[in-house]
Amino acid sequence: MTPQRSFEDLVAEGAAVPTEGWDFSWFEGRATEERPSWGYARSAGERLAGAEAVLDVQTGGGEVLDFALSRAEPARPVLVAATEGWPPNVAKATALLRPRGVVVVAAPDDAPLPFADGAFDLVLSRHPVRPYWAEIARVLRPGGTYFAQHVGPSSVFELVEYFLGPQPEEVRAGRDPERERADAEAAGLEVTGVRAERLRMEFHDIAAVVHFLRKVVWMVPDFTVEAYEPRLRALHERIEREGPFVAHSARHLFDVRKPGRRS
Repeated sequence: MTPQRSFEDLVAEGAAVPTEGWDFSWFEGRATEERPSWGYARSAGERLAGAEAVLDVQTGGGEVLDFALSRAEPARPVLVAATEGWPPNVAKATALLRPRGVVVVAAPDDAPLPFADGAFDLVLSRHPVRPYWAEIARVLRPGGTYFAQHVGPSSVFELVEYFLGPQPEEVRAGRDPERERADAEAAGLEVTGVRAERLRMEFHDIAAVVHFLRKVVWMVPDFTVEAYEPRLRALHERIEREGPFVAHSARHLFDVRKPGRRS
């Protein structure tokens, strides 16, 4: 039987793991999350195979785009570019994607996209901080598409509210897919499909909780181990006593088209 590890040991491990990129392989055996039934990365690879010029917005460490491009070979687009706003991820994405001929551009998440009007026939994004619909519409060619997986409302709020307490309804309702649909249509885009799912997550030890909150910084924005030590210790004892902490992520898939015919 494996001896139980101390709270201090687990917290120190979770605090030491690098947070760059969107590779979640460290969580294997420590946390689980159901995946959406639509298989975003696989489906993005199918879209890439039929595109000419592609932009991946907020690519993170480039891992998802790299996988999607591998699925598109050999019928990959002539031009592929990606944006990313966090400097450590810019470096990670550049190293990963450069061998595939992808240009990674450092660009703030809330700034205009640094590309010409109508530059792309396909724009992709996985978990953007927020969709900048006017800019997506601007850089798409007529007849082009935006295909993306967004984070939905109240995602992992069981964990958020454990640390921050009950959140106002306007916070819980943020990232609502119907509100995003309305914003996309207001930007002149046609929403051809939206699918939403809520998915079970389990945290099996406190190291996984610490690493998750360090990696996904918007969940508990002021999170540090020192500031939340009493709550972390109480959660560690709860997991030891009752088993995994259960939360639920929210995801929705957007399929959007810019009206008009491709030239």
